[in-house]
Amino acid sequence: MTSPCYNALASLIDMPRFFLPMLFSLGGGCVFSIEPHPDATPNTHAPGEVDIKANLKFIIPNPDTLPGIVLDETNAILKGTWQYSTHTPPYVGIGYLHDQKSDKGKKSATFIPDLPRSGKYEVRLSHCYNSRRSTVTPVTIVHANGKSIVRINQQDVPKHGKLFRSLGTFEFKKGKNGSVIISNEGTEGKYVIADAVQFLPKH
Repeated sequence: MTSPCYNALASLIDMPRFFLPMLFSLGGGCVFSIEPHPDATPNTHAPGEVDIKANLKFIIPNPDTLPGIVLDETNAILKGTWQYSTHTPPYVGIGYLHDQKSDKGKKSATFIPDLPRSGKYEVRLSHCYNSRRSTVTPVTIVHANGKSIVRINQQDVPKHGKLFRSLGTFEFKKGKNGSVIISNEGTEGKYVIADAVQFLPKH
């Protein structure tokens, strides 16, 4: 199933729209504004330059259309210099960030949700995939019972819409008490990707 905004997105994919403050009025209720992360380095790829065009249909242009609480990379707290890219779809929003394969162990992206209530949430992480990605990307989930570290293979195709993968279900307290931290520690020679984190309440 493709995004409801995909047809409009595809018609714009060759326009110089990435990494500028944007207001989309795409029809079908697809009206939203996204600005790139102020601390990230701009994309170096030309608009429309992608490696697998067949994956464009899996892009989620507007994170607000997803269920649960979703934080895009524009909401992350960045440590170190991360760079935008649109070269490898799919992704959430206007693109994704990578660590430039540099300063290993010194870069991280922290996502802090504002959860509406205490309880269990499934945590999902989105990332694009190819052979240039890290196979041991460390992701730390800070939850009500402590910290859990999951090392993920970002070369693998994510199970959910070729975009999101589950990190597990964890107990969280209401408010901004939890977080998800993507780090590039121990990932020498490969790119680490930071895109979006999704919190799905479990009833």
